[in-house]
Amino acid sequence: MMNDTLTSDVIGRRVEVNGEHATVRFSGVVPPMAGLWLGVEWDNPERGKHDGSHERTVYFKCRHPTGGSFIRPNKVNFGVDFLTAIKNRYALEDETEEEGKEQIVTIGNKPVETIGFDSVVKQQSQLSKLQEVSLRNCAVNGPGDKGGIAKACPNVSSIDLSKNLLSSWDEVVDIADQLKHLEVLNLSENKLKFPSGSPPPTGTFSALKVLVLNRIGITWTEVLHCASRCPVLEKLYLESNGIVISERPTDVLQTVKLLDLSSNQLIDENQLFLIASMPRLEQLILSDIGLASIHFPDAGIGCKTSMFPSLQYLVLNDNRISQWSSINELDKLQSLHALSCTRNPLTESSKDAQTTRQFIIARIGQLRTLNKCAIQREERRGAELDYRKAFGNEWKKAGGHQDPDKNRPNEEFLAAHPRYQSLCLKYGAPEDGELKVQQPFLLKNQLLTLKIKHPNQLDQKVIEKQLPESMTIQKVKGLLSRLLRVPVSELLLSYESPKMPGREIELENDQQSLQFYSVENGDCLLVRW
Repeated sequence: MMNDTLTSDVIGRRVEVNGEHATVRFSGVVPPMAGLWLGVEWDNPERGKHDGSHERTVYFKCRHPTGGSFIRPNKVNFGVDFLTAIKNRYALEDETEEEGKEQIVTIGNKPVETIGFDSVVKQQSQLSKLQEVSLRNCAVNGPGDKGGIAKACPNVSSIDLSKNLLSSWDEVVDIADQLKHLEVLNLSENKLKFPSGSPPPTGTFSALKVLVLNRIGITWTEVLHCASRCPVLEKLYLESNGIVISERPTDVLQTVKLLDLSSNQLIDENQLFLIASMPRLEQLILSDIGLASIHFPDAGIGCKTSMFPSLQYLVLNDNRISQWSSINELDKLQSLHALSCTRNPLTESSKDAQTTRQFIIARIGQLRTLNKCAIQREERRGAELDYRKAFGNEWKKAGGHQDPDKNRPNEEFLAAHPRYQSLCLKYGAPEDGELKVQQPFLLKNQLLTLKIKHPNQLDQKVIEKQLPESMTIQKVKGLLSRLLRVPVSELLLSYESPKMPGREIELENDQQSLQFYSVENGDCLLVRW
């Protein structure tokens, strides 16, 4: 706490008052009230009372009309230095009464009375061993005495300094410069002033691999400035900063593998092109940025884009994607294996989430994981067959044909379904019988006529049954268990299709339906026990 005779330069300092954080914008007299006052701008504008004015005199300015307050200095906490906070957090809390007692030690030839000598030695030993440090919300305001951090805890490799009272990037540099093994640094929820001059000294962040800068109000230019001295940076988190990507990261961010730009609502599709050449970017998180579409103009239908060459995992949750054309475009990414795309109009508008999932899988050929759920080989096969069947009539109307020499669908269809032709090559063109429009409310149109064989029991006759396509594998096993008088737990099911001779498909998920596995009329169920 500060007293009412405040003399140091406090403008721009970060402070805490009753758990709320603010920045000092004014220090002085506010007539007609006597004594010294601090004018603060609150992080939470609802905490304030005015915009920095009092009786028509403007003492300081706020971004919000109710973001300011005048407070007496003795009500304000200016925080503690890094080393004091780390001792409070990690060393002093374990001190015992015994360690605080008076002791006699010999220094040279002279006996000296000490208090808590063993405690001091123990604290120093504890601090020197620290590797991971969490000082979140500990009111840290700076490094403290020069060289103190390097001497006390030189082996720290990970620090959480989120939600503290740091006011400038220079203070961060002064802390990090003393920690040569620092690999992980979290500065989220600090309101930092960033320098416009030269970057910090070479070597300050020489080992830093993970930098978390969520909700600190940093600009893209400042990001590039700070990252320019992080030669091995791999993960960069920039959530909720109001960032606009204004320039290409030339000679910067070249080692970054993960970039989180979530909740930066000013980012649009064109800005993403500016980071598309990051050579090692494997994970890109774009949740909640208001993205409505995706397009890679450098690649035509069926071709791969040169953009984001290493991108393997893309997160597009909570955006405004509503057209299948954006999903088609993702198939152009040459390394994409995993996609999260929940809570978008495209995925939320459909009543059938399973069909939406199948269509996404069918449209992105190399995808292995969708919404954190692995895509098994048989799920992909089922999805692609269902997609091929669902748009078969549209394909025929557009000029598609079972005869390869006559198969010439128009450009409009190919643009809407870039993978359709390759799926026809993979599974064969859809036959007319597959494409007949069924009456959905007539049970007979939902029944599958299937042969049932028993490969390991040659004395069992082949039987034929009509089963609903919506019937689960569990219920099929129940039916067969009653017919064959074999416990359900001993039954193993698979099936063969005349369309794919010589290949046997396992029905391994009891909760899925026959339709899920693309079982069709005329297929043969194989039962083993």
